[in-house]
Amino acid sequence: MQAPTLSRHESYGVTLLGDFARPGGVTLAFTERTGGRSLSPFASLNLGDACGDEPEVVNANRRLALEALGCEDYANKLINPHQVHGDHLVVLSEKDNEAWSAAFAEARAGADGVICTVPNVPVLLCFADCVPVILVCSGGFAVVHSGWRGSIARISQKAVSVLCAKTGVCPREINAYVGPHIGRMDYEVSADLAKRFIGEFGEAAAADVRHLDLGFAVRAALLDGGVIPERIVSVEESTASTTGRFFSYRAEHGHCGRHGALAFMAAE
Repeated sequence: MQAPTLSRHESYGVTLLGDFARPGGVTLAFTERTGGRSLSPFASLNLGDACGDEPEVVNANRRLALEALGCEDYANKLINPHQVHGDHLVVLSEKDNEAWSAAFAEARAGADGVICTVPNVPVLLCFADCVPVILVCSGGFAVVHSGWRGSIARISQKAVSVLCAKTGVCPREINAYVGPHIGRMDYEVSADLAKRFIGEFGEAAAADVRHLDLGFAVRAALLDGGVIPERIVSVEESTASTTGRFFSYRAEHGHCGRHGALAFMAAE
């Protein structure tokens, strides 16, 4: 599987940041905020169903995103967790409807990542500053939400381990995509929290005594999990500084929509 890349692409009016080589047979992308139907303050491609937007508009936006990704025929199989800022991962590794129903229910009960090794099941997680991570290998993928709690709990590293166990690949064979998230100089935290991250990941985890680098922490966890540097690609723009393209909970004072991380593995 070739090394990962991310490029911008527009489809059905939706702007995607994706690896359109379909590594491992997986179609994946991070959405930008434009091209949807939501009104302010959720304008316009809001994919989040827990931020106050109209449910029918969110569903229409999700259909647009799935069409842009080419998996609209499987919209009824979409798994979208209720994200709880933890490190629980849902695993779907069986193709039958009972397994899908159980995984869907588990995800809606509260989870921050999905490991999927079956075809024709789109997975969506939503973001507005936290770090989206998509992991891809031959035979499966993972989509992970890594806020500060998930990052310090090393949820991405945990996802690497579970994905390898379920697919039989080694970590060196995984492509890791780190999506749009808040940048180090935009993310002011308490001195105590910055100190905790420095203790866990080293001095580079904080820009200074009050600014946290979540992206660095996530990449450090991926490297510690065995993913090799040349198989990690990141979106460098800070969500808080580029609100024309991405949602930012911090920059928009808590009143905004959510962009998404989407992945789907078509049947061979």
